[in-house]
Amino acid sequence: MSKKIKLNDEDYPTTGHVWDGIREYDKPMPRWWLYTFYLCIVFSIGYMIAYPAIPLLNGATPGLLKYSTRGEVQQHIDKVNAQNAEIEAKLLATPLESIGADVDLARFATAGGGAVFLTYCAQCHGAGAQGAKGYPNLQDDQWLWGGDLEAIATTIRHGIRNDTDEDTRFSQMPKFGEILESEEINSLANYVLKVSNQEHDASLAATGNALFADNCAACHGETATGDREQGAPDLTDAIWLYGGDLETITQTITNSRFGVMPAWQGRITDAQIKQVTFYVHQLGGGE
Repeated sequence: MSKKIKLNDEDYPTTGHVWDGIREYDKPMPRWWLYTFYLCIVFSIGYMIAYPAIPLLNGATPGLLKYSTRGEVQQHIDKVNAQNAEIEAKLLATPLESIGADVDLARFATAGGGAVFLTYCAQCHGAGAQGAKGYPNLQDDQWLWGGDLEAIATTIRHGIRNDTDEDTRFSQMPKFGEILESEEINSLANYVLKVSNQEHDASLAATGNALFADNCAACHGETATGDREQGAPDLTDAIWLYGGDLETITQTITNSRFGVMPAWQGRITDAQIKQVTFYVHQLGGGE
């Protein structure tokens, strides 16, 4: 039986590298480490052959197994769509105002609409549809173009002030900074504060009354209660899209606002438009 000889450091050759008297020995790697390393190489080569791995100009090599994570996800989506095909067809055939009368259909519309909302709408309107500065709160009943089911569906389908849909909701307020003097804008802003029951300068508001009649009443109405046909907001309530303080109102009058909402027709399905319409309407706002 041979006896295993334990080698000392001095028995190994060196690489010739020396730092401050410390020599670098040329010792072999441990066998287990080498075998693991070789196994990893073999596994990597096998993986590159079996699965998509090597980048090409227009994608990657498909691999012998033709596996795709996107394909796997699509299989799950197709399976769910097949399961929902019957109730989705029923949803498409049912008028919006009749969805709520069918418990199963209403549940399907609410669940699907909530998913669509969180995917496409929550980024602007918030996860709870509470809105933010420049993005309407969908939980109240103040809607520029109307908050019934058909009006909401039209807004979702065609969007607001976008350049991709000919039927988009459209309204445009002039930049009065290019029309009126700063003193006149200040008077006009104080008049808006007055009609919205906020603290204001009475003398400036009196001057602003005439300015409002000449420049603003055509859209916002003589009593400043707005006009849905034109998408002009009611200025007498406490609901403000960008803010209702003097500074913000002055900025709005001076520079105008031009918020844009994309048209979702063609980007999501007709069934999804119905679902998210029903979901938004049942949140507590709408009409």
